Amino acid sequence: MKPLQISPETAITLSKQLGVPLEHLMHMPQHILLQKIAELAKKPASEPPEGSVPAPSDEKDKQ
Repeated sequence: MKPLQISPETAITLSKQLGVPLEHLMHMPQHILLQKIAELAKKPASEPPEGSVPAPSDEKDKQ
């Protein structure tokens, strides 16, 4: 099986969003990767991606 034909920038972004090591991502079967990307697309935009830090609340500014 040959590595995926994606750019390095895309691979890094997908690796972070999926929470998968870059080496695993590059050798992941294409049908599995497409399934994981579809799952990401189904998540509501309000949910932060895995591994990210939520933005600070602006409630102090409203007072």
